[in-house]
Amino acid sequence: MATAQGPSLAVQGGQASAAELRARLDRQRAALAQRGPPDYRRRMEALGALLHGVLARKDDFVRAASEDFGGRAPEETLALELLPLVDQIRHARRHLRSWIEPRRVRTGWQFWPARSLVVVQPLGVVGIIAAWNYPIYLSLAPLADALAAGNHALVKPSELAPRTAELLREMIAAVLPEDYVSVVNGGPEVSAAFASLPFDHLLFTGSTRVGRLVMRAASETLTPVTLELGGKSPAIVHREYPLKRAAERILTGKLYNAGQTCIAPDYLLLPTEHRDAFLRLANQIVPQLYPRLVENPDYTRIINRHHYERLAGLVEDARRRGANVVEINPAGETCNAENRVFPPTLVTDPAPGMTVMQEEIFGPILPVVTYRTLDEAIAYINGRPRPLSLYYFDDDSSRVNDVLMRTVSGGVTVNDVIFHIAQHNLPFGGVGPSGMGHYHGFAGFETFSKKKGVFLQSGFSGLAWLRPPYGPRARRLIRFLLSR
Repeated sequence: MATAQGPSLAVQGGQASAAELRARLDRQRAALAQRGPPDYRRRMEALGALLHGVLARKDDFVRAASEDFGGRAPEETLALELLPLVDQIRHARRHLRSWIEPRRVRTGWQFWPARSLVVVQPLGVVGIIAAWNYPIYLSLAPLADALAAGNHALVKPSELAPRTAELLREMIAAVLPEDYVSVVNGGPEVSAAFASLPFDHLLFTGSTRVGRLVMRAASETLTPVTLELGGKSPAIVHREYPLKRAAERILTGKLYNAGQTCIAPDYLLLPTEHRDAFLRLANQIVPQLYPRLVENPDYTRIINRHHYERLAGLVEDARRRGANVVEINPAGETCNAENRVFPPTLVTDPAPGMTVMQEEIFGPILPVVTYRTLDEAIAYINGRPRPLSLYYFDDDSSRVNDVLMRTVSGGVTVNDVIFHIAQHNLPFGGVGPSGMGHYHGFAGFETFSKKKGVFLQSGFSGLAWLRPPYGPRARRLIRFLLSR
């Protein structure tokens, strides 16, 4: 999951911070060289220790996340962070033995009776830079993948969720040796120095803007990167799909974590004739979900004043430029930058040039764009940068397949939103401006592994006929192979 604004890398780290980070990396490399890559038993122990640490401190994590946000429902931290994380670790432990086994592949018949194998091995020491919006999951889910693949790791949580970051450091230090896994905390200068380290792989979750800086820093050391970014994820509702059901699911997913979710629907594409009905439904559904906003522990606050003011600026820009803005505040409470409660807001008929249609929103604002035909909706999506997620609501399988084939996105949920991220057998990752590379489950195991091709020659080899000096037999053999 990405953020509208990840950790800044604009400030270069001082020598002390950079030196300490490099020392931690070197200690992990030395431990890896001394003990060798973790085998199956050590990987299972590490994953088990991580699982135990998370479960033992789950109440502490709930409190820390709520304090960082200034108010967040315990159920959201448990259901959206800890539950998928715990399930992912257990999934890795269940499947690890089969993942690490060398895989035999077909050898070209010309080389029989030789054999070919794919052997997976750890990359070495990897780095993980996490985002603030789901600070537990985005720090530890990639770590679980890295440990399953047999790596050592340095983890940099976001400084915008400092209580959670410190708890992550304490928890990891209590269950895993520092020369195996280490959590690094600090501000933008630490993030800058961290991204410049010569890791064997670096995974970053954050904004597209900062992703470019991370990739630039990593290029100096030729460190391969996985970028989990964001973008504007669309939701399309077909005119034949039950509108109330779609509205309930879209608004529920959009308002989780007050919209501070990279795969939340960023704008809605509706048939023109359904716009007014959707507005009426939204004004019924939101009060059912959140009868109050300020005096409601279920409604998450915006992470800080800066992001609150950014969201207010998006709405004001849209209103000033002619869009219709509908704020849904069921109890008529005061929502402002002081309490950081931002009301669910619909922006109808937004112009493409409005800021709300140009930037990832990352808050409880939902632009509503109308279309006349499905082809028009698809063209609207394809005319914009490729999104991290796409949501399509339709029970017609042929139309569903048509949308899947004609659009490109990081992932898709059909007839709901966001839940593809929780499927451990599906790869998760963006495409183009929304990211590169994948993780989760086996895809994450592969990301943090080197797939080594191994060719096993036999005692007898027909290739001996192709040794010089070349003669008629070699030429006949080449002509025969070319004719096959």
